[in-house]
Amino acid sequence: MGTPLHAASKAVQARTAKGFIGFLCWINRYIIMDPLHSHRGSVTNASDLKDHGLKATGPRLSILRLFETSKVRHLSAEDVYRLLMGEGIDVGLATVYRVLTQFEQAGLLQRHHFETGKAVFELNEGHHHDHLVCLQCGRVEEFYDPDIEKRQMRIAKDRGFAIREHSLHLYADCTKADCPYRPRNPDTRP
Repeated sequence: MGTPLHAASKAVQARTAKGFIGFLCWINRYIIMDPLHSHRGSVTNASDLKDHGLKATGPRLSILRLFETSKVRHLSAEDVYRLLMGEGIDVGLATVYRVLTQFEQAGLLQRHHFETGKAVFELNEGHHHDHLVCLQCGRVEEFYDPDIEKRQMRIAKDRGFAIREHSLHLYADCTKADCPYRPRNPDTRP
């Protein structure tokens, strides 16, 4: 609860929607997609949503399009709401929460709980990856390491377990002196 990221999260919550939209635009400008996610499957038309058991509504299509086009891979319900409002799309926060839950249940999104204390969602692209979370700026980097995966399987097997699923979140301090994501001014980024 007392981590720098938690304190940053509280600072973000205290900001106005306009200031937060500016922050999200800053993220979209400076976060570069990693090659692992340069190709995303598309589920943006009505028949694709129906294949997942969902009626194609304006809010559902808008939210799904946002996840498919955003450079920011991990978004909270509030992030989605503010980005949609910034695009002039009139949708209620309760609708955003409901659609995100429906998308998670349909397997379109995955939910994570990082150090921020709130759920964030990412597009489910059908492949496993782990997360490295920066405690200074909150940036989340995804990675996959086959050696780590093999070791986890071996550890579980040696102890009499069979892994059904797992998630690995590494919380770390950035050590790059020239990190482009590090806040220049502590009041400009969460």
